[in-house]
Amino acid sequence: MNTIKLIAISALWISAGASFGHENTAHAPARATAAKAQKAWGIAGDPAAARRTITLRMTDDMRFTPRHIEVRQGETVRLRAENKGKVLHEIVLGTKAELDRHAEMMAKHPGMEHDEPSMAHVKPGQHGDIVWNFNRPGTFDFACLIAGHYQAGMTGTITVVPK
Repeated sequence: MNTIKLIAISALWISAGASFGHENTAHAPARATAAKAQKAWGIAGDPAAARRTITLRMTDDMRFTPRHIEVRQGETVRLRAENKGKVLHEIVLGTKAELDRHAEMMAKHPGMEHDEPSMAHVKPGQHGDIVWNFNRPGTFDFACLIAGHYQAGMTGTITVVPK
C-alpha cells in the first residue's frame, strides 16, 4: 500500500512540475491593454505606422537569424518572430542589463506570467509580432528569456542609427 501511495504522490509531483513550466503557461493577451511606456530602446508603435517588417527566425539551436538588425531613429518597425523550432520561444526587447535581470527572474520563477508590448511568445510553427518605434539612438538587445535559452546564447542586437 505504501508503494502505491509513493508512486501516486511521485506522479502528481512530476506532473505538477511540468504544468508550471514556462512553455505551458498561458500568456495573457495584454498587448491590447498594456500601457505604452517610454523605454531606453523606444516605445510601443502603432501597427499602421510600421513601414517595414523584419523577420527574425528562432530555432531550437538557441539562435536568432539574423542576430543583428539595424533601424533608423524614429522608425516604426514590425519585428516578426518566426518559431522554426519544436519548443516555445519568445523575443524580448531591452538593454543587456534589463534582459539579464528578467532572465534571472525567469530562471527563478519559470511559470511567471508576463506580457509587454516589447515581447512576443511564439509557439512552434507560429509567428508573433512586436511593433516598435525606435525613437532613441543606440545599440539595444533582444533575447529569448525562457529558462536555459538565454543562457545558451539566444540573443541578438539592434542598432538604432541616429537621424
